[in-house]
Amino acid sequence: MTRRRIARITTAALAAALTLGLTTGCEGDKGDAKDEGKSVAEQKPTPSTSAGPSSAPPAAPPADAPAPTGKPLTKPELDKAVLVTADVPGFSVGPMDAPPPQGEIPDKSECAPLTAVLNGQPEPAAQASAYRQITGANKDLKPAVSEFLTSHGQGAATVLARLRAAATACQGGFTTRSDSGPSTYKGVKELAVPRAGDDSFAYQLTADFDGEPVPLVFQVVRQGPTVATFYMANFEGPATPKLPAALVTAQVAKLKK
Repeated sequence: MTRRRIARITTAALAAALTLGLTTGCEGDKGDAKDEGKSVAEQKPTPSTSAGPSSAPPAAPPADAPAPTGKPLTKPELDKAVLVTADVPGFSVGPMDAPPPQGEIPDKSECAPLTAVLNGQPEPAAQASAYRQITGANKDLKPAVSEFLTSHGQGAATVLARLRAAATACQGGFTTRSDSGPSTYKGVKELAVPRAGDDSFAYQLTADFDGEPVPLVFQVVRQGPTVATFYMANFEGPATPKLPAALVTAQVAKLKK
């Protein structure tokens, strides 16, 4: 897989910022894929027919999850609280540009919380944000993970509540539009991960790019009034990317200090 092919990712908002991470974050070795040299957006995936909203209740937060308390972190405070290279052995952390204001817009309003995370802007809107690119410190730089740390105050709990509801309502799939063209997501499913922070929720979006499944994995963790979102993608096969638990553990510990 070349840089050119993955230079445009699922969301126009994070395309430029995540190019390095998604280039080095591909799992497996699939060799040269078809349409080599085209960007994802240029391949113009055809929207699939999605199932209607599910009547199943959204995944509930832990019964003992505390409400957000404390003063929301400012931008300088977030920059101090976000992971740095020395925090997790075997990983290198670098800066990542903030996304532009406009990103993907879903065809279903109930899926907006999912696209907000795709756009790097969890809802409700953050008071401050910090964006980082995390790569393995070995020769091939794998795995590659993108993180954004966002300060929400009392709204931090709402971020996860909206994502849980959206994952249930949109599990049959949805489509989006953006300046780069349409995108199709074939399904959403919750992922079982160890509890982290005051509350956490992990899920997979499966994007459909020209008939090829592309798993996108997100883990969203709340610690007090701050939300940490970790993101990985697999552009070389259908396997679910495995987010390193050490990153989540280290970030929560740092936010507790």
